[in-house]
Order: sequence, then C-alpha cells, then structure tokens
Amino acid sequence: MTDKYTQIVSHGLGKDVARRLGLPQPVVLRRYQPGAPLITGPVLVNGDSAGADDLATTLMGWGLDVRRNALPKEKLGAIIMVLDAVQHPEDLGKPVLTVGASLRDLAANARVITVSRVPGSASAPAVAAVRQGVDGLLRSLAKELRSGATANGILLAEGVITTSPSALGALRFFLSGRSAYVDGQFLTVTTNSGTLPDDVEKPLVGKVAVVTGAARGIGAAIARTLYRDGAKVVVVDIPGAGDHLAAVANEVHGTALQLDISRDDAGQRILDHAVERHGRLDIVVHNAGITRDRLLANMDEGRWQSVMAVNIAAQLRINEALLASEHFKDAPRIVSVASTSGIAGNRGQSNYAASKGGVIGMVRATAPLLAAFDGTINAVAPGFIETEMTARMPLAIREAARRLNSLKQGGQPQDVAEAIAFLASDAAGGISGQTLRVCGQQLVGA
Repeated sequence: MTDKYTQIVSHGLGKDVARRLGLPQPVVLRRYQPGAPLITGPVLVNGDSAGADDLATTLMGWGLDVRRNALPKEKLGAIIMVLDAVQHPEDLGKPVLTVGASLRDLAANARVITVSRVPGSASAPAVAAVRQGVDGLLRSLAKELRSGATANGILLAEGVITTSPSALGALRFFLSGRSAYVDGQFLTVTTNSGTLPDDVEKPLVGKVAVVTGAARGIGAAIARTLYRDGAKVVVVDIPGAGDHLAAVANEVHGTALQLDISRDDAGQRILDHAVERHGRLDIVVHNAGITRDRLLANMDEGRWQSVMAVNIAAQLRINEALLASEHFKDAPRIVSVASTSGIAGNRGQSNYAASKGGVIGMVRATAPLLAAFDGTINAVAPGFIETEMTARMPLAIREAARRLNSLKQGGQPQDVAEAIAFLASDAAGGISGQTLRVCGQQLVGA
C-alpha cells in the first residue's frame, strides 16, 4: 500500500515544509533490488580485536571499500563496531566515542552494526555488564539516526567467531536493503554452523518451500521472495481463497494446496504434497493467521478458540508431523510469523497477542529438537505493515501507527518476506530459536 505522506515529504518542497513545521520526515527506504550493490559508500570497521581484523579482511574480499579509520567529511555507507573482546564497561568509551564522531558523516540509508558477545554467557560481572551495555547503546543509537539509517546488532555465543557463516550472513542481511525496516534489533548466532551461498542472488536454489496463508498480502510477498531467491514454492491457503491462491502459484511457477491448516492431518497433507510434486521439503513458513479482535470483557469463546486454533495450535500440530517425518531431516528450516502484539500487547487483541506470544515460545522450545539434524526454527515479528487490512483502519489511528517508530513510516510486506527469506537460508544455519522484529523499531510497548 502507498504512504503518500512519505513520498511527499521525502524530497523537494514537501521536505522543506515538513522541516519548517516540525513534522515527521520519513525518507524512502533503500530496499533490496537484485543486482544492486550491497552497500553504497565506504564501510568503517571499528575495533582492535583479532575478530575485527578478520572481519575487515573478509569484507574487503566482498569487494567493499573498507576503512579502519574514518577520513574527515567522507560520507560513509556503514559503520561496524566490533566489540567481541570487550571485558569492562570502561572499554566502551574509546570505540563508541570514535564512532560517534563519524555519525554525522553517514549517508542516507546507511547502516550501523555492532558485533558483540551474548551477555548471558558471561560469568564475570564486569563482562556481563559491558555486554549488556551494548544492548542499551545499540537500541538508543537506533533512535538517534536519521535519513533512513538503521542500527542493528549481531550477538555471538561463546566460541563463535566473527567470520562464521551465520555471523557473515547476518552481517550481509543487515548491510543490505533486505533489512530496510529492521531497526534496533539483535540476531544471536549460537553456533559456527551454516553455509554461505555460492550465488548471493539465489541463496535458495535447490530448496522446496511451503508458505501457508499465501493467497494475498504478506503470504503472497513471502512466496514471491522465496521464488525470486531460487526456491520451488508450494502455496497453501483455505479453499475459499482458491482463485487468489492459484494466481500466486502461477506467478511463482509453483503449486497450490487448498487446505484448512487447523485440520488434524494438515501437516501430513503438506508433506505428501511437497514430496509428491517436488520430491522433498526443506522450508516451511507458518504465515497463516487470523484476528478476531474484542476487548477481553467482551470476548466470547468462539473468537478466542478460533484464533488459537489457527495461529498457534495448527503450527504445533504441523511441526509435530514435520519432526516425525524422514522427509524433513536434511537441515530443514521453519520460520513462523509472530507479531509485535505478542511482545508488547495491543488493546483489544488479548487472544491474538496470546497466540503470537505462543508462537515465540514455541520457536524457542522447538529449536533444540531441530538441532539434531542441523535444522533451525525462528520467528519474525512484524509491526505496522502496509496491507489491505491496515488500509481499512481509521485515518488518524493509521497515521499514528505509521509514525510511532524510529523510521517514521509503515513497513511493506516485502520487508517481512526479506527477513523470512534470510532466516530460511543456509546462511542462517547458526541462528535458531530467535525472534526478529520487523517494525522499524516500534516506539510503543516492550
């Protein structure tokens, strides 16, 4: 859907008027385009650890213009703060203030990325303090950036190196236009597993993916993105959406399965269809979901149970069938669509928020079950996304929801799809049990 306000104030007279009146000034975000450069402009790699040196060398191998020290007045495409070896809060001052001096030189749609260690794995109080401090630093910095720039972080578990496949995969994702609407967020790399693709434009070649709720909106965008990245796609939706589903299947040269996912045999039917039509199943994206909003005081059993049945119970049953099947044992990927409502809550959505919170809990608990055969499961939690549903919201509420994030605009279905496509790739093989918010750093709630 179109955000006309952003288009008007992002350039020319509209930009000048918005500045004079003190109105929000969102800019058109740099989103991924096949064949486009990963990042435009030099990349400053800040840090004096061996991990920083190794990362700088790797980025030069990607053909990026890497700086270890900023040049005065030079517009930077990205700043990477490598803080993997810090041991005390006092260690933060020098690297952070050095980077702070370069923030005014960031180009529009630039990227700031931290690479640090997981706080919870530290036993020494000082080490835990400095690692947790990076969290507060990064999230605060993300709220200070302007002109479409974003700040995100990569957390490395103990023993994971800065140049592990998934650390590099996460870094490429955060640098690229694929992460345009991801801001103020962290991805944790738990192992050195994963494989970087030979063709970065087609990272899903040879994979077979199933997308539920794919007839329209975010689900259709996910199907298109997985197809663009090389996967064969099975699109799933209820029989009532058959015409739209067939159109999406034709568009992605895939196959359609009309199915109510709340059926007890939904998981087996998905497996049978994928194996019969494509010979295998590698990726399952749980996108299907419904809302039946009411204040809890007015909530009836039908509204509560229907949301639970589709949004979480169906995913649990399908996952049980997947985990029991020999056709889902070759480094499989599951990605579920949660919601920021499941993290921060939302008035009138107690049933929906409970179901989406349930998705996050399910993902966390299922990760160890998939680890035995190099599988992963993760979730993506969208914030305000421009869809047909949000377009029907009252104007004042819609405009407030659009602007209450660090990027001062709503996201696009494509933004959710890009995050899912990354988490479904082998480059994310060392990332599991995580929930990545795609919300422009939503400013309301947790």
